[in-house]
Amino acid sequence: MKRRGWRRWSRFWRRGRLALLAGCLAMTAAGCSLTGGGQPDKPVAAPIEPEKPVADPPPTPTVQLPAYQAPLTGMMLLQPSEARPVMVMINNHPAARPQSGLTQADVLFEVLAEGEVTRLVALFQSSAFAEPIGPVRSIRPYFIDIGKSFGAIQVHAGGSPDAYEQLQKEKIADLDEITNAGPYFWREKLRKAPHNLYTNLENIRAGAQKRGLDEQGPTGPVYAFAKNETEAVGTMGTAAQDAPKVDVTFLWKSYVVSYEYDAASGKYQRSINGSKHTDLNNDQPLSASNVVVMGTDHKVLDKEGRLDVRLTGKGPALLFQQGKVKSLEWRRDQANDPVRYYEQGREAAFRPGQTHIMIVPLNPSFESHVTYGAPGGGSGKPDPA
Repeated sequence: MKRRGWRRWSRFWRRGRLALLAGCLAMTAAGCSLTGGGQPDKPVAAPIEPEKPVADPPPTPTVQLPAYQAPLTGMMLLQPSEARPVMVMINNHPAARPQSGLTQADVLFEVLAEGEVTRLVALFQSSAFAEPIGPVRSIRPYFIDIGKSFGAIQVHAGGSPDAYEQLQKEKIADLDEITNAGPYFWREKLRKAPHNLYTNLENIRAGAQKRGLDEQGPTGPVYAFAKNETEAVGTMGTAAQDAPKVDVTFLWKSYVVSYEYDAASGKYQRSINGSKHTDLNNDQPLSASNVVVMGTDHKVLDKEGRLDVRLTGKGPALLFQQGKVKSLEWRRDQANDPVRYYEQGREAAFRPGQTHIMIVPLNPSFESHVTYGAPGGGSGKPDPA
């Protein structure tokens, strides 16, 4: 009996020990263990991975706003335009059209030359382009006066005797294809002389540097310009008359320069005898934000028909903007100042953009050289000044 009881106890003991071991193994699998004191170990914290640095968001690109005003156009620029203006005498004979570079000019004058043919005076300052400018022609004293009023380097091919005398006497900064700057011009084969002489801005700047001509240009706006589009819309005022089209004659009735207002662009587009006046470089029509017609005295000097055109003092003028017109008075007291335009004693504001200035005789009257009105409709006449 004793042996049988011992066997039962042994079996019980073995079973209990196995159960204890199984329980311990289960606890170990669950992350626990028994120490010698029978207490579970403290849980071990998992290692903490360092946080990855968060990259800074990419910087917002800075938008540079135009902060500088072009001196001759009033257009806003990202960088100041400090180059010295360049004045180029442009041939306007029918055989010279279409000319090159005129759509890039800041200011364009049209004035009579001898033989009752007009010449174009193109001023470049704020634009930089590589295409040709021309055809280039000769200079006269009143063209020199226009160039002086802008402090321009005067580019020409020859000139009248009195023009040469003035250039030398007053030490005018000029580039003349005949006397001092021939290598900076070239002849094109597409036309016959004298309607085939060209240059470009790169050549002009190089020639000016070679001759040691000062390159300093104007430091501020030459004209009074509207500061923004809102102000520009109101520059004409309530007294302005409708003038979507203007016709200008100089002497010949067979030569009529017209400007027709294009509301989409806000500019007047130029034509000659009903045909669009285009630029050979880009086939674009010439256009202007401001068209000025000013009247002054013209005097024939010699049998060659050379003229003296008065550009000092004052006289009548018309300003065409935004499809409207108003009467002004032009004034120029100092020989080195540009002609300015006034309305009741206050300088008239130009719209930013290119300006075309037509200079016509006062004989027989200023009014006889300009008419305006609706295309194909009635025309108006300026009020006598």
